[in-house]
Amino acid sequence: MKVEIWSDIACPWCYIGRRRFESALDQFEHDNEVEVVWRSFQLDPSAPQEPSDSLNDMLMKKMGVDRSRVEAMQAHVTQLAAQEGLEYHLDDAKLVNSMDAHRLIHLAAHHGLQGDMKERLQRAYFTEGLVVSDEETLVQLAVEVGLDAAEVREMLAGDAYAADVRADIRRAQMIGVNGVPFFVFDERYAISGAQPSDLFLETLERTWTDAHPIVSVIGADDDAGVCTDESCAI
Repeated sequence: MKVEIWSDIACPWCYIGRRRFESALDQFEHDNEVEVVWRSFQLDPSAPQEPSDSLNDMLMKKMGVDRSRVEAMQAHVTQLAAQEGLEYHLDDAKLVNSMDAHRLIHLAAHHGLQGDMKERLQRAYFTEGLVVSDEETLVQLAVEVGLDAAEVREMLAGDAYAADVRADIRRAQMIGVNGVPFFVFDERYAISGAQPSDLFLETLERTWTDAHPIVSVIGADDDAGVCTDESCAI
């Protein structure tokens, strides 16, 4: 079974949704047969490479609300994240362009480290307040998960994997994704948002059942020998 997850580094609900999905996956009987693929999505492709506005300032401008309203919203999200074992410091989050971070995740995928790289970047952004567009920061984080520093520097110096990032975004647009996180199960079922773990588990089980239907055996001879719970005629 393949589960594709569209998300952005700068999306607080994406990290929460990840934990809820992972909780469901831990309860799923066939978890070792599920391939999780992280797909790129940019909430703000025009975001700058260098930090400018704080997250709170950006939300105030975008939503047209005052600081107290934004701070209350951030406190609520932080509380929900804590329930999933995540430590958010949204006041320290650095708003930057996530393209290079997404390219790094695609590089990591070629080394079987995609999920680890995604996790490290999310923790760097939401917990540690690191600048996830900074080259040295990205190299350091990549090395921590097992990637080669020289390979990462070479990738960042050019445009490797940019086409892959854009392809993920185009596909999201084609299937009608207008917000993240967005989960697609075997190209059959989809879940939008950081839904409860129970819904993820139900969808995993339904998708598995669809792919592994029970085979009905039809017998042509009514007199063929068969034992039932109550009798075994001879």
